[in-house]
Amino acid sequence: MEISNIIELPLAHDVPKTLPTSAELLKVLELPNLCFGGMAEVSVLFCLISSSPYLSRLEACHYMHHIQWICAHACGYVLLFCIYIEFVSLSIGRHTPAAVVQMGDVEDPDLISDLPQSILESILTRLPIRDAVRTSILSSKWRYRWTALTHLVFDDNCIRMCSDRPVVENCMVNFITRALFLHQGPIHKFQLSTSYLQCCPDIDQWILFLSRSDIKELVLELGEGEWFRVPSCLFNCKKLTCLELFRCEFDPPPTFKGFLCLRSLSLHQVLVAPEAIESLISGCPLLESLALSYFDSLALNIHAPNLKYLCLEGEFTDICLENTPLLVAMSVAMYMNDETAECFEQSSKCNFIKFLGGVPRLERLAGHIYFTKYLSIGDYPGSLAITYSHLKIIELYQVSFEDMKEIRVVLRLIMNSPNLKELRISGSSTAVASVEAPNLEFWAKECPKDCTFKQLKVVKMTDMSGVPHEMEFMKFLLANSPVLETMSITPCVYVMDGRLNMLIQLVRFRRASAEAEIIFTR
Repeated sequence: MEISNIIELPLAHDVPKTLPTSAELLKVLELPNLCFGGMAEVSVLFCLISSSPYLSRLEACHYMHHIQWICAHACGYVLLFCIYIEFVSLSIGRHTPAAVVQMGDVEDPDLISDLPQSILESILTRLPIRDAVRTSILSSKWRYRWTALTHLVFDDNCIRMCSDRPVVENCMVNFITRALFLHQGPIHKFQLSTSYLQCCPDIDQWILFLSRSDIKELVLELGEGEWFRVPSCLFNCKKLTCLELFRCEFDPPPTFKGFLCLRSLSLHQVLVAPEAIESLISGCPLLESLALSYFDSLALNIHAPNLKYLCLEGEFTDICLENTPLLVAMSVAMYMNDETAECFEQSSKCNFIKFLGGVPRLERLAGHIYFTKYLSIGDYPGSLAITYSHLKIIELYQVSFEDMKEIRVVLRLIMNSPNLKELRISGSSTAVASVEAPNLEFWAKECPKDCTFKQLKVVKMTDMSGVPHEMEFMKFLLANSPVLETMSITPCVYVMDGRLNMLIQLVRFRRASAEAEIIFTR
């Protein structure tokens, strides 16, 4: 018997455990295009195999056309099917694209239920919650197996969609409420990612339930509309290690002292007072990862002695890293409006020192829009006391090579990073302004002749206009990078006439590395 195409499968709960009549004549089953799209497919296969007592050969070829989708969503179904086959057959080659199974008589078709609990939980956690619940139809032993899951992830796919929004919202609320009501044991992770529930009062009840279940990871990602106000019971989750909030109002009570076990905090489009953010960060002594995005006119002082990863995005009027000695990676994007621009210009303190003066372990730095502009503001003392010995990758975007202060920021960073291996820079210069006042003597004064980038191998520069200071910067890198392998240059899309001149100049520049290859993308 060969099954090459199944046009439409029934729902998983409609599939019987066995066929009404035993398929005693079925000895060979070929599945040339096996696709694990959901519990319906798995249930059909279980039913077919369990109804074939004399099945002696199974040939299965897994359909891997959409390999990324398979890995992300279907690996649970694959694992469930493979382990089922292994326990009702004599052997299976699970690491080959086509598996040939020799099967003997099977007395107990429910041997999969005797698998170790760790394997069963591994299977169920790989399934969407909707299909994990549907495994209850496999056998009586599986009926409530899913209720012991420690990770619960609910999204818009956990129910059937329809055009009636109130019906969808009601179905989702009922599904989640019933899942929590039937759940047994601890819940380590709860994730709600939906565009349908914004200010649903049931969410408050779910969080109250979770606060009594020693929840460790909580993710609330709600859609557009009225913002959800986080209930006070959230602050009773003393064992939280990970907290992610999207589009919420966050107002810690005065008695709240922080999450003592929290290691990861992500706040995206969250309404919260600036002093509450600083208090929250300093009240999490084990915090290692911090992400803040879409904040308006926020002045932020970060005190986090164990912080390793930092991601900031928004309209920040000021940022000060007061105590972050273990920071290894950061990504910063600073949007600017009239208010933040005025704050920038009025500042007399050196932003470079405030932001990068206390991060000796930094390994990767990504500065996006207005980052170098922010670092260039303030009176620089003249010499940098810190050396970034661990910094290997620097990414700086929208650098203005017509602003001498921004150029100094770039040079200050790379010349104090002796182990720099990769440098990525995008420009934002305008050809007219830069050509009018090139001041090329700057390079002879600011760049020491003995400066050498001994580890730099890759340089990638995009949105280049070919203005004098950009070309001098490329010349400086080529002349002082003895192990450079590639320098990739991509001109700005608005530069058409000057591209040939850029290429001619690049070819003429002296190269310290005989292996250096210039890649010019036209």
